[in-house]
Amino acid sequence: MLDPLALRAEHAGLDASAPPQQADIDGWLIRLSPGKAKRSRCINALRAGTLPLDDLLARCQQAYDAAGLPLAIRVTPWSQPADLDARLAAKGWGVFDAADVMVMGTLASDPAPAALQALDAPTYAATVGALRGSSPTAIAAHAERIANAPVTYQGFALNDAEGRLLACGQMVVDGDIVGLYDIFSAVPRQGHAERLCRALLALAHDRGARQAYLQVGSDNEVAKRLYARMGFVFAYRYHYRSPEKELR
Repeated sequence: MLDPLALRAEHAGLDASAPPQQADIDGWLIRLSPGKAKRSRCINALRAGTLPLDDLLARCQQAYDAAGLPLAIRVTPWSQPADLDARLAAKGWGVFDAADVMVMGTLASDPAPAALQALDAPTYAATVGALRGSSPTAIAAHAERIANAPVTYQGFALNDAEGRLLACGQMVVDGDIVGLYDIFSAVPRQGHAERLCRALLALAHDRGARQAYLQVGSDNEVAKRLYARMGFVFAYRYHYRSPEKELR
């Protein structure tokens, strides 16, 4: 049975990843951001509606075709109908980009190990986008999403003494839970990402957060070991299903 904190993290993550371009189709939340983050350009099957599955998929396909985006459904332990994953698999839909959600049940009041530079939405999107090699369209969509999210994103950079970027990341404090997003190290394997994350958690605690969550690629063993060392534990896994051969 899933920990109640898992569902709390799922709901907080849905709020944090909401783009301006979203709508409801028979209980499914469709998101149509042109950005890079799949969680903002996918379907979240939140409720079992009244339409037959094939009809619902056809309506969703029309919406994604009109937006020029590939159709993808994010499948979680709470997706509806409950057998959705098996039914999509039977249609030959492939699995893409499995991710683990990790949680921390008690956020300690540790001091921040480093000072961070606050970045506004456009600057943060440009900073992390350059590190990822994102397109100008994806960077602009990222900035739009985080600037207009229903919860407040706060982007930060960890710099060295000369002002050179070492790592960057964002946090979303939503009541007493904080989510860490877009953690990226400009100088890998030097401990900068851990210092950044610990500093973010310290800031979040100062602002009232007492629990935390994050999402990490299921195959990213290095990052998962880092987060486990910090006190995060596995909560649940999700993946995407799509009829496309590739899902970029």
